[in-house]
Amino acid sequence: MPKSPSSSAQAARENVARRLRDMRKNAGLTVTGLANECGWHHAKTSRIENARTPPSPTDIRLWCRATGAMDQTPDLIAAAQNAESLYREWRQRVRTSLAKLQDSYVEQYRSTELLRQYSPVLVPGVLQTEGYARALLGIISRFHGAVDDGAEAAAARVRRSQVIHEPGHRFVLLIEEAVLYYQLADAEEMAAQLGYLLTAGALPQVSFGIIPTATRERAMWPQETFTMLDDTLVSVELATAEVSIAQPSEIALYLSAFEQLRSMAVYGADARSLIVKAIDALG
Repeated sequence: MPKSPSSSAQAARENVARRLRDMRKNAGLTVTGLANECGWHHAKTSRIENARTPPSPTDIRLWCRATGAMDQTPDLIAAAQNAESLYREWRQRVRTSLAKLQDSYVEQYRSTELLRQYSPVLVPGVLQTEGYARALLGIISRFHGAVDDGAEAAAARVRRSQVIHEPGHRFVLLIEEAVLYYQLADAEEMAAQLGYLLTAGALPQVSFGIIPTATRERAMWPQETFTMLDDTLVSVELATAEVSIAQPSEIALYLSAFEQLRSMAVYGADARSLIVKAIDALG
C-alpha cells in the first residue's frame, strides 16, 4: 500500500528541519538562544525544527550565520525549496493560466519512455478530446477561482497529447469503468470522447485497460489518480495539490499497486464492449 501521497514532501521537510536542529545543537545554542540571534520569537525556532513551518531563504541565512555554518546556506536553501516543490497547490498553479499549466508538462512527457497512469474518475489526459478537456478544465477553473481559459487550455492539452503519436514512447493507461459514465461534458462531447477511446485504445504504443465495476474480489481497492513517469517519478493528483514522489521505496509501492490494478482490467474487445455500452447509455 502506498504511503500518504504527501509523505515524500513531508519527509523532505523533516530532513531540512533535522539538519537545522543539528546545526543549532552543534553550535551549543538553545532554542531561545538561536531565536535571539536571529531576531525572532523562540516559538518560530520550534516550529521550524518540528517541520511545521517551512523556513524561508532569509530564515536559513540567519540560522546559518547564528550557528557559524554559512557554508551550508546554499545547500539548505536548495533542499528547502525542493521540499516545498514536492507539494504544489493547484490554486497557485492555475491562478494565471490553465493553458500555461498544460504546456509546462510537454517536455516532461517527451522525456518519458514509459508512462503509466491510473485514473478512477477521469479519462487520462493523453486520451482526452478537446471537447471533453474544455468541459473538464472549465470545471477546474471555477473550482479554484482561476482565470477561465478553458478553451485555450483544452487546445494546449490536446497539443500536449500529441506525444502519444511520437516514436519512443509507451503508454499503459488504466481507468475504472465508472469513468465512462461520469458525464462531465454534454452528451455529444461525451459520445465523441468515448468514440475516441475506441480508436486511441487500439494504437500499438498504447495499452488501455478498463477495470469493470462488476469485478469480484478486487486485488486492489480504487486509488487516487496517479501517473508514473518511467520508474523515477510518481505524480499524485489530489483535490488541492499535485504531489511528486521520487523516493524509490514509495515508487515501488505505487508500481505494485498499479500492477495489481492492471491485473483486474480488461483489454481489447472486452474493453471496447464496455465503451460501446457506455455510448449506448447516452441515448
